[in-house]
Amino acid sequence: MSTPNLRNFLNGIFLCLLLPLPVLAQEYQVKHLEPANWWVGMKYNQVELMVHGDNIGAAQAAIDYAGVSVVHTEKADSANYLFVTINIDANAKPGKFPIRFLVGGQEKSRHDYELHAREKNSASRQGFSAKDAIYLITPDRFANGNPANDAMPGLSEQPKRDFKGGRHGGDIAGMTQHLDYIASMGFTQVWPNPLTENNQPEYSYHGYAATNLYLIDARYGTNEEFKNFVHKAKQKNLGVIQDIVLNHIGSKHWWMADLPEKDWLNFPEKYTETTHRRTVIQDPYAAPADKELFVSGWFVTSMPDLNQRNPHMANYLIQNTLWWIEFAGLSGVREDTYGYADEKFLSRWAKAVMEEYPNFTMVGEEWSGNPAIVAHWQKGKQNPNGHTPYITSMMDFPIHDALRQALSEEESGGTGVIRLYETLANDFLYPDPFNLVIFPENHDTSRIYSVLNEDVDLFKMAMVYMATMRGIPQFYYGSEVLMTSPKERDDGAVRADMPGGWQGDSKNAFSGKGLSAKEKDAQQFIKSLFSWRKKSDVIHLGKLMHFAPVDGVYVYFRYLDNKKVMVVLNKNKQEKTLALQRFDSLLAGTQSARDVLTNKKITFGSALQLPAKSSLVLELQ
Repeated sequence: MSTPNLRNFLNGIFLCLLLPLPVLAQEYQVKHLEPANWWVGMKYNQVELMVHGDNIGAAQAAIDYAGVSVVHTEKADSANYLFVTINIDANAKPGKFPIRFLVGGQEKSRHDYELHAREKNSASRQGFSAKDAIYLITPDRFANGNPANDAMPGLSEQPKRDFKGGRHGGDIAGMTQHLDYIASMGFTQVWPNPLTENNQPEYSYHGYAATNLYLIDARYGTNEEFKNFVHKAKQKNLGVIQDIVLNHIGSKHWWMADLPEKDWLNFPEKYTETTHRRTVIQDPYAAPADKELFVSGWFVTSMPDLNQRNPHMANYLIQNTLWWIEFAGLSGVREDTYGYADEKFLSRWAKAVMEEYPNFTMVGEEWSGNPAIVAHWQKGKQNPNGHTPYITSMMDFPIHDALRQALSEEESGGTGVIRLYETLANDFLYPDPFNLVIFPENHDTSRIYSVLNEDVDLFKMAMVYMATMRGIPQFYYGSEVLMTSPKERDDGAVRADMPGGWQGDSKNAFSGKGLSAKEKDAQQFIKSLFSWRKKSDVIHLGKLMHFAPVDGVYVYFRYLDNKKVMVVLNKNKQEKTLALQRFDSLLAGTQSARDVLTNKKITFGSALQLPAKSSLVLELQ
């Protein structure tokens, strides 16, 4: 061999030694396998595993474990994904076993998988109901229990407490430390905004742009810390509701570097925004293109829209919900941007959850003031378009809107408290209006106290309505100490830090330090009101009758067997005399009542004197 040829030959060998080995070392190795575990004894016993790794799509999966078998493997459009469906028989036992990945009959890699035992009575767990009152928390803004996790390796956004759109450091440890406070205020459920990883470059604190759907954001804690939080909450007689997003992910989700399939997202190649036209789902005259754009368009540029019509995507999302319920021991799920996802998928998703947990509760967010739009989604609704819903509850935005208008505008024949009366009259549209979640505010709306021009009397009236009206009341953290916001939407201001949640805060809602007399009074009012509600079965289970408002006074009753509660709301700026004759059908034989708000006895005559801007909650005797 000539010298040049020998040199080329040796160089070739040298390059072969240097280059292929690192590539081969990575080939077929599993980078992600989701869900990473499952449970024996689940009704949902055929689980589709998403496997991700370089060229893993060329492999076949094999399992040698009693009671577990591979049903089939399916390639994705990307060579780096493989979908493996496994069947878990009734006789399968908890344990760990390898999933082997074979190419040409030869094992190229393996990945350990584990089956867990379910907690006792897991399938029969009780969801939340009208017996409950929900405390909604934005975790990043509630309490910083562990400053050491404010900045974490691999997560791009750093803490910046002086920026209202930035990370402030609240975490699971902070919520855990204040479970006693939440329970003492009379609440029975905790709903944190999403805790899953949001590794976005900015505005990641809100949690609605997930970059890993199976992982708690490290700035909040770990999966085990979340599970422990749920466990400790149960010890305080508090259930935990997880916020789940089916419609979209964050733009920095690890999928985005290599999508499993071409139709994994809607409009994957060019950003196309949703129209937000919620009516098109039911509108008999809606153009198909308008409906498609509403469902398939992206929410915002940083939130790619998921295509639930892809069967693998649908399986992934259903399993993810089931996994979190079983793993953490949840009592409920709140599902974000409900109507934006594919309608058929939503039916399948909710049905799968309710089949696994028949007594569970899920509430969907359909942000519409039109009760016909909201009612479309609730379990039991007979829809003209044939959609069969299975989700048990919806957020009652019609009541939310009516309450804010009723208490903030002047009284007239068509404005003021008449809005509450007429909105409630639409309850015939709902299959189960008593299972709707009612709320005066949330993380996306201005603070009710600010909407009411910081009028404490009207604020208390709103709280009385929430505590005594049909449905499941949801309260937003910090309102008990009269937190404020601009009247127009300002997310960072609405989601301000809870006073006392950070070391060195001059004001502390948890201890009372630094609170004004007005703030302390409001806090005690909420505590007394919701502590009473917690023990009041007539509010939990009772029927409702309301009377048309007259001259700015609205009266309604809750009644159960021989128990009755009369609620009177006088919105007027002056004292009113309320004649009682028109309420004889429910007041007959009543001589006195206990005023729940003052604990004073009231003797009934022909009329009641109502102080200006006052609320009465009367237990009839």
